[in-house]
Amino acid sequence: MRLGRLLVVLIVFALCAQAEAQQPKKVPRIGFLTTASASDPQTTVRLDAFRQGLRDLGYVEGKTVNIDYRYADGKLERLPQLAEDLYHLNIDILVASNATVARAVKKPSVTIPIVVANIGDLSGLVDSLARPGSNVTGVTHISIELLGKRLELLKEVLPKVSRFVFLDDAMSKGYQGVARETQSAAKALGVQLQVVEMPPGNSDIEGVFQTMIKEHIGAFIIESTPRMSFQRKKILTLAQQNRLTAMYSEEEWVTAGGLMSYGANRNDPYHRVATYVDKILKGAKPADLPVERPTKFDFVINLKAAKQIGLKIPPNVLARADRVIR
Repeated sequence: MRLGRLLVVLIVFALCAQAEAQQPKKVPRIGFLTTASASDPQTTVRLDAFRQGLRDLGYVEGKTVNIDYRYADGKLERLPQLAEDLYHLNIDILVASNATVARAVKKPSVTIPIVVANIGDLSGLVDSLARPGSNVTGVTHISIELLGKRLELLKEVLPKVSRFVFLDDAMSKGYQGVARETQSAAKALGVQLQVVEMPPGNSDIEGVFQTMIKEHIGAFIIESTPRMSFQRKKILTLAQQNRLTAMYSEEEWVTAGGLMSYGANRNDPYHRVATYVDKILKGAKPADLPVERPTKFDFVINLKAAKQIGLKIPPNVLARADRVIR
């Protein structure tokens, strides 16, 4: 009798173990939220870099990992609701395109790991680069050395100019420290840098450029924020019409018709955040994963834009460009 009961128990145990073994493993779910639109070619490039990063680590989208995408189309007020949509899908990780997204969705009630591809100002998001201390980590594109380098390059292109403007996006809280650091770099170079706040809407941008012309400003610098990026076409047009020399922080401004850019490559971090996703899915905590600094930088010059404003780029500056648009 005892032997019969033991046999029954063993059979039941074997059947349960077999059923458990046949249960499909939970496929991790990643939410991807960006301020950009799906139709933007740059969005495609960056998403491809992220997907490639996952493939390099052995993930197959739709099989070993699922990704849900949401696009704010430049309407930053939509970010909290888009994030809620993703949270309701029970995502395991939220990948944010930039600090603007992270700030819009980070709140005490949200414990889901947030990995940011391009973090601007870190304040309010992490405690430090080495120890984030929260549910947010990722890659930053801000480097103090970049700010001085942009001014230095502008000074080489315009050696007789001593007055420059930094167009500041005061509404993008994550970038408030950039203007301050750029002013410090200007003092080190012995040039004057005036910080001018961009107006909240498109209507007053012309006034900003009129003021720069009236005050004989030689050139201006822009640190590209999501809000500024959606005004890119107008800013580039006004820069050309007023024949103003400009330095941008992202290459895409130059490919769209701008003069020069020097900054961290904004596509590379999308490939690198895949490593964060992999580590978190394997049990690591965002609080313990250091925020990485940029490792790839690009200096791009658009000679067509230079010709349109009657500017000659010195050969020694041209020779240092990573890419020249002719």
